[in-house]
Amino acid sequence: MSHPLLVVMGVSGSGKSTVGAALAQRLGVPFEDADDLHPAANIAKMSAGQPLDDRDREPWLERIGEWLATRADGGVVSCSALKRSYRDHLRRHVPALEFVHLEGSHEVIARRQASRPGHFMPASLLASQFATLEPLEADERGIVVDVDQSVDAIVEQAVTRITATPGTAPTPDEEN
Repeated sequence: MSHPLLVVMGVSGSGKSTVGAALAQRLGVPFEDADDLHPAANIAKMSAGQPLDDRDREPWLERIGEWLATRADGGVVSCSALKRSYRDHLRRHVPALEFVHLEGSHEVIARRQASRPGHFMPASLLASQFATLEPLEADERGIVVDVDQSVDAIVEQAVTRITATPGTAPTPDEEN
């Protein structure tokens, strides 16, 4: 059985890294935290409380796409992928890419974000993340999972729904 290539997406503090690592472990595939692929200039900008613009994200998205493209046996990457154009950029490297959108209210995400001191993304940028977020569209392969539950429950839900019919994850419209 081939394993999927997945991007665990969502705003800062939604649990992308934690869920992505757990999902990769469960699927037996490599995991990459896209935060580790940011150029130093991006980390400095975010650490200073300044949101990234599309120009800043271009080399970062390219690095993520290259990582995904080398994973013929599957893999999971955690990446905000907030805009459709960013997800399209990643799909240029891997057309069959599937997304797991970790969704939650501003209140839930802020609470989760507060529990991770020392992260380079300050809580003050959360509003800009929500303003930038473009949810998965009907023609995008992926699922939406509510983050207001345990990591194990999120992973179980994602694995069940993604692997139900490999390569044909339901679109957001099909889930409802």
